[in-house]
Amino acid sequence: MCRTVDLRQAVLAKNTMAANILRTELTARGTTVINLLSSPGSGKTALLERELLLARERGIAAAALTADLATENDATRLARSGVPVKQVLTDGLCHLEADMLAGHLHDWLPEDTRLLFVENVGNLVCPASYDLGESLRVVLASVTEGEDKPLKYPTAFGLANLVVVTKSDLAGPAEFDEAAFRDHVERVNPGVEVVLTSVRSGEGAGVLVDRALAVAEGQAVHAPVMARTEA
Repeated sequence: MCRTVDLRQAVLAKNTMAANILRTELTARGTTVINLLSSPGSGKTALLERELLLARERGIAAAALTADLATENDATRLARSGVPVKQVLTDGLCHLEADMLAGHLHDWLPEDTRLLFVENVGNLVCPASYDLGESLRVVLASVTEGEDKPLKYPTAFGLANLVVVTKSDLAGPAEFDEAAFRDHVERVNPGVEVVLTSVRSGEGAGVLVDRALAVAEGQAVHAPVMARTEA
């Protein structure tokens, strides 16, 4: 008798189990994980650097793990904030997985870490399907990427607990249609919060830290319809 196995589903099921274990362990020690997803060039690293600096100034124990296919450029930039930072090189893998994250956190993450920001590989396809044990999933898109980004990448935006628009200071020159973008987000993820930010102008400063702290203190996150359907 032959049996057909959906390898992708088996891999995702294994990852989900690892993610749930990691989430339970980190929550028990008081650490909240924020998973940041975006396409390359969205301004994710610049925004995260600012948020980490603000967290340090406010006396919040934060740390960051950043993943890339190559180079340690992002870790070097994030380390300027003064918080613990670790670079993960995926050697061609287009996303992080829960067991990979757990392995890199072992013997590195400070015990008192309250907020752990994970800067996923720049990609809106592969990372969208992998739970990393996060309590807050944030998807970012810059105003220069076009209003239809949520429609082109429905899984990434459809599973987000928060959507952040970056480089809002360039909205005018880029002819960014905010209303259209919000409408497209609403179509794939009804009710999710959309926040505008700009590292250059200061708009939205502290939004990642504030939302992460709220979750750490027990505030319920937005529950995407897509996540409920998949469950």
